[in-house]
Amino acid sequence: MIPKNTICIWYDTDALEAANFYAKTFPDSSVGAIMRAPGDYPSGKECDVLTVEFTVAGIPCIGLNGGPQVKHSIAFSFQIATDDQAETDRLWNAVVGNGGQESECGWCQDKWGVSWQITPRTLTEAVTSPDRAEAKRAFNAMMTMRKIDVAAIDAARRG
Repeated sequence: MIPKNTICIWYDTDALEAANFYAKTFPDSSVGAIMRAPGDYPSGKECDVLTVEFTVAGIPCIGLNGGPQVKHSIAFSFQIATDDQAETDRLWNAVVGNGGQESECGWCQDKWGVSWQITPRTLTEAVTSPDRAEAKRAFNAMMTMRKIDVAAIDAARRG
């Protein structure tokens, strides 16, 4: 069944490689239909991958091999909620270790330029706490981090 809303992500030529990486890295992710060019076209050849359908953590996406003229920005990101430090480490290390780059406050970028927020649930709970002092302590702790340290966030929550 074709979803009513699908996120379309523009890649240079690596949509299938990216989709395969996401499928093996993130839970509830998979690669679906691959559309190949039925003939030569100005920037490619017959049988080149044009689009690939994939799912990232349950969200339907289409990767479009549109060429180098469009670049990703942090204005779009996937936010992946993690349950503990082990899951946070595994996902962060997979993205960064596969040619990606670290950023601040739980953000990183994959080698294709797509931004990811690897966000432990305890962080979200802490910064949205009705206890404003707890929220502020957790927020201040987060602001010093690249990959989120769950133990440090939990310690900040406690004061």
